[in-house]
Amino acid sequence: MLKGHYYEGKIEAGCDEAGRGCLAGSVFAAAVILPEGYQNDLLNDSKQLTEKKRYQLREIIERDAVAWAVGIVTPEEIDKINILNASILAMHRALDQLKVRPEAIIVDGNRFKPYRPVVDGSAVDIPHTTIVKGDGKYLSIAAASILAKTYRDDYMNRLAEEYPQYDWQSNKGYPTKKHRDAIRQYGITPYHRKTFNMLGDGQLTFDFQD
Repeated sequence: MLKGHYYEGKIEAGCDEAGRGCLAGSVFAAAVILPEGYQNDLLNDSKQLTEKKRYQLREIIERDAVAWAVGIVTPEEIDKINILNASILAMHRALDQLKVRPEAIIVDGNRFKPYRPVVDGSAVDIPHTTIVKGDGKYLSIAAASILAKTYRDDYMNRLAEEYPQYDWQSNKGYPTKKHRDAIRQYGITPYHRKTFNMLGDGQLTFDFQD
């Protein structure tokens, strides 16, 4: 059973991202604040759930959460600041959009930068803790992983209609053989991350598809 809170007695937001290892598309992150004492035995790391279950749980999370939001960082931004910084920025953008200000933050993984929103003209320090495999340990992080994953999947499915040859409806931008074979044949699109190793051979490709 996943735990409710890391910081007892504080309004706590859980954060997670989706799409960090992809060759194409934006990186998405979500922040979720769940009610005190909340429990849902179905919640788990999004990677452990079926697609159908993730979308069912998204509706439940959005209904039950005190606040939730999704942040996005584009491929162009990823190429400028690198994927680690982009993933953290996406989480900060999600936190910025929460209708309730968190008093503490828990983050999946082991890297994060302090989140300091400006309140009444001054930056406020909000404590945070990184938790390796946190999406399988804490409810709010699991909820964030589900929102980030499903909203990113929706986005990649839309891009797949524009560029069907890359099989994004199946691989969601991850470096599968079919995705890389399409890059070899057609080049890359404006949605590809140009600083990533497109073909898995250690070389970067910058040839945009016409």
